[in-house]
Parts: sequence; C-alpha cells; structure tokens
Amino acid sequence: MQGFGTTIFAEMSALATRTGAINLGQGFPDTDGPPEVLAAAQAAIAEGHNQYPPGRGIAELRTAIAEHQRQWYGIELDPDTEVLVTAGATEAIAASLLALCEPGDEVIALEPTYDSYAASIALAGARLVPVRLHFPEHRVDLDAVRAAVTDRTRLLLLNSPHNPTGHVLGEDELRGLAAIAVEHDLLVVSDEVYEHLVFDEHRHIPIATLPGMAERTLTISSGGKTFSTTGWKIGWLSGPAELVTAATTTKQFLTFVNGGPFQYGIAAGLALPPERIHALTVQLQAQRDLLVDGLSRLGLTLAPSEGTYFVTADVAALGATDSYEFCRTLPERCGVVAIPSRVFHVDPTGVETLVRFAFCKRPEVVAEAVSRLQRW
Repeated sequence: MQGFGTTIFAEMSALATRTGAINLGQGFPDTDGPPEVLAAAQAAIAEGHNQYPPGRGIAELRTAIAEHQRQWYGIELDPDTEVLVTAGATEAIAASLLALCEPGDEVIALEPTYDSYAASIALAGARLVPVRLHFPEHRVDLDAVRAAVTDRTRLLLLNSPHNPTGHVLGEDELRGLAAIAVEHDLLVVSDEVYEHLVFDEHRHIPIATLPGMAERTLTISSGGKTFSTTGWKIGWLSGPAELVTAATTTKQFLTFVNGGPFQYGIAAGLALPPERIHALTVQLQAQRDLLVDGLSRLGLTLAPSEGTYFVTADVAALGATDSYEFCRTLPERCGVVAIPSRVFHVDPTGVETLVRFAFCKRPEVVAEAVSRLQRW
C-alpha cells in the first residue's frame, strides 16, 4: 500500500473543519433521510437487534434488495444465495476484487476512478488499467476499452452513474461494454450506488440486464446515497450465487458483519413507494441546478451533471493551473472546499485544472457557497 496515503476526502474535510469553510468536497448530505428509514433503525435498536446480524445480512434486508431489483429492473434474485450485505459499497468493491482477482491479473476501469478502486486492486495484487473518459462529455471510448484488453485482463470495473464526472452511461455505451465482456469472457463489477440519483431525461440501466451479462456481473449498491444515511455504511452486492459466495468468503474476514439495526432502516427505505424515492431525486436536481447556474455565471466550463452528487468544472478561467493547489488554498481564500479531479487519475496530464464540486447540501448552503465564490 505504499503510495496510498490519507484520502483526499479526509484531507479536504479536515481543512473544511479547520477553516469553517463550506464543504462541497466530500459527498455526504447535510440533511437526514426519510423519517421512515430513521424510525425503523431506531425501532430495531429499541427491540434489541444490537448483536451480530447474520453473515450475509438480515433476511429482511436481503429480501428487500431482491424485491427492489425485481421491481425496478426486472432482475430476479434469490435473497439467500445471490445477495450479500456489506459495510457500504466500498467493502463490496474490496471484497469482490479480492475474491475474483489473482496477483498479476488486470482490471480495466473507467478513469477518473473513485479512489478506493485503485487501492482495492492493489490489495488484490492486480493491476489497474485505466481507460479515460474525456472532459466534458465523459463518454466511453469503446475502441480504447477494446484496445486495453490483454490475455491478463480478468475484470471490467464499471461505475454508473459515474463518480466523479456525473455521467450516466447510455444504452449504447453499456451494450458496447457488454459485448467486450462477452467476447473476452470477462467478469464485471458494476458500482451503481447513485442508481436513483439520475436527472433530466437520463435513465440508469444496470449492465446485468443486458444479454450475456447476468451470469458474469456483480452489481453493487448502497443505501447511503439514496437515503442520505452515508454514516450507516450499509451496502450490498448481488449476482450469480457462485460469485456472491466468493465475495462472501472474502468479506467475512474484512468486517465480518456490520450495522445490524441500520440494516432494518435500509430495508424500510427500499420498501418506500417509487414516488417517494423520485421526490428525493427532484430535490437533489434542484440543488444541482443551483450550483450549475452559479458556476456557469463565473464563466467556468462544466461537464453535464446527469446524475450523482457532483459536477466537474474547469477552473482555468479563474486563473488556476493546478487544481490541487487551487483546492488546497480555496478554503482560506473564499471559504469553500472542493476536490481536485487529478486525484482520480493515474496520470493527471490533461486534467490539471478540473475540480469536482458536490451539491448534496441544503439549497441555502449551496447558494452561500456560490455567493462566496462570486464575491472572491
């Protein structure tokens, strides 16, 4: 793990705390989730569900996950053999990669990549092979993915809706990736934690629903983003029984189990009617529009934010030449924290002035952050 220091999120959040700056860096909301979700967790505590839950997760949550996949996407799962509850999506990713990769294997991932991907691949003794999504549209270059495949390629690690870019992979991109996976008999790990946070006319399509993909794909998600409960760290993975069992074998020696009472809360959240979940997305989209409007009025070039909590901006118009230095000094200069996009790349050449801003904060907080940037 040499070369993997403190995460940029911890560094920038500490900077926000020290300076009193508005934290548009780390992706966590500043409001609580639906009251039904909170009440179910509180009731579980009061009812004594405070010891180790079952190794694969409580039956109520595994059943809720299976029902969610059936209702939203038409995916049929056996909750006893094809679902595993994890300590957030981060553990699900680590457990999957540790289980499915051997030393020397290659993992193709779309870059910029969420920072835990590279660390988990390194822990597995495998090698990250990044394929860049180019600013501002961030569409997948299928020819580049195909060219990256070698006889050592084991797995495609996908993320849609994509963090940090906000791009939602379209059906044509997903079908192209699926064709590559089938042609080369690759496994797929698909990180879909922002599945319900998709804006405008865009639609989230799980790659597991495409022909030839169900039998080779582990799908990962989490309750933290959808239900504004990031601190609970309740995630899950689902897919073919043999792949889920492999990940379970690894996962039991990471956290073993976690968050017993919180699992009841997330089960209640997944049982909410679709219109309730849609309402959460509508509110988040309004916060996106507020931030996008403010950054646009500063003259910044923005990537389309089609989903997630994030928008990527080119801050070169503000005179910046190094996004890391820009973000490191921004809290002192104007009281706002952001994340330099270069930390999501193996080679930052060409992305030196890109910055990720989060809009998962109350509208008045987003408005104040925009005001501070404009005054500065």
